[in-house]
Amino acid sequence: MHCHISRKTNCLHAALVLTVLFWVTTTLCAAEKIVHVIDFTGHIEGDALPWLEQQGFEFELNAKSMNPRFENDALVISTDRESAGLFGLKFVQHIYGVKRVEIIWGVNQYPEGADWNNGVNSVPIAVMLSFGTERLSSGLPLGIKSAPYFLSAFIGKKEDVDEMYIGRLWRQGGRYFCVASGDQSGETITTDFEVDERFRTVFQQNETPPITAVAFQQNTNNTQGVSEAFIKKITFLSQ
Repeated sequence: MHCHISRKTNCLHAALVLTVLFWVTTTLCAAEKIVHVIDFTGHIEGDALPWLEQQGFEFELNAKSMNPRFENDALVISTDRESAGLFGLKFVQHIYGVKRVEIIWGVNQYPEGADWNNGVNSVPIAVMLSFGTERLSSGLPLGIKSAPYFLSAFIGKKEDVDEMYIGRLWRQGGRYFCVASGDQSGETITTDFEVDERFRTVFQQNETPPITAVAFQQNTNNTQGVSEAFIKKITFLSQ
């Protein structure tokens, strides 16, 4: 009789544990609402320019020479010389309520000599998130290249993880954060980049404006110039 009761109690206990686990998992999934996704996976390998242009991406500086292409189930950018390029997408419908952004990406080859700690502000790849529509000075004369507030996450080799950096331009409205450091060549890195509290703290604002654009940057100026990086997916999350 004692064994039978113990067996029944154990069964009830196991059922209760499973119920609690199911409730916790369901609650977490429901709370982690996906607001928007940019997915570069699943494409036929080859030139990515036509697809990017069709999606509405705009190209600045030497962005097209970064040879954007679909390769190994990712969007790959690369250069074999000192260069800088940026291609971005303005959201027709602004993205509200984003708390954090998950980025799946990596670097195959780092630009040799890049080191923000010593003034060489070059990156193999960066994801720049623009907030709101207020345009702030770039530091150039006559209002040239003014831009909204932005937070830029980048993968570095010599920089300090979680360190905030300020560039030569856009000092009023732009902040750069190293989110991975050290030689991780060829590895896929998943970055959980908090944006809401970070924005309010950095810019001393009461509210975080909606995300109005996203851009991808590669800069090999003042380095030996060779660099290759990739990005698979960006997910905008409300929690």
